[in-house]
Amino acid sequence: MKKLFAEFFGTFWLVFGGCGSAIFAAGFPELGIGFAGVALAFGLTVLTMAYAVGHISGGHFNPAVSFGLWAGGKFEAKNLVGYILAQLIGAVAAAAVLYLIVSGKSGFIDVGGFAANGYDSLSPDGYSMVSALIAEFVLTAFFLLVILGSTNHRAPKGFAPIAIGLALTLIHLISIPITNTSVNPARSTSQALFAEGAYLPQLWLFWLAPIAGAIVAGFIHKALFDKE
Repeated sequence: MKKLFAEFFGTFWLVFGGCGSAIFAAGFPELGIGFAGVALAFGLTVLTMAYAVGHISGGHFNPAVSFGLWAGGKFEAKNLVGYILAQLIGAVAAAAVLYLIVSGKSGFIDVGGFAANGYDSLSPDGYSMVSALIAEFVLTAFFLLVILGSTNHRAPKGFAPIAIGLALTLIHLISIPITNTSVNPARSTSQALFAEGAYLPQLWLFWLAPIAGAIVAGFIHKALFDKE
């Protein structure tokens, strides 16, 4: 239960901090933090919670990460369902809190895109489904390679959260214009549930591509890099 609570709180913080920065601060009149600020916010959520609770649960905060660690031989399949449920509940709880906050703004009409992920007309810059699929697959695969490499027993100790947080920042710097950046099915699900628009029918891509990319990366790391 400690591990599941750690995953709940870690995923809550990721969605609340990352998506919250996009909703409240990215475009704040003329002084907003912009794409770079949102990218940094996502990286900081993972970095801080990896240090806070990573020693308890491993600090996944993402169903794709759990699948990737399983594929890499670092996580038992029997724990996948529990971790993913905890991550989903944490993400949805964070999105619900964000909704309560944003709906209290003066003149509130609707939440708009709510930092949700999408392609075609729902892509921030109009990228196609194929572009979104490729980007989410490749970026999640490299995210897992960073996670597996930096947490390997031969890597320098204590620095993994920094590498992982910076990797997630870089991923967002690359792909916010493409899909609003997912690489995390829980994060995508939570925002799609509250967003105004046809985000739910596109949610399949933000489960399929990140999980597939993560699993491929897990197998690559296990076969090529996880050797004495």
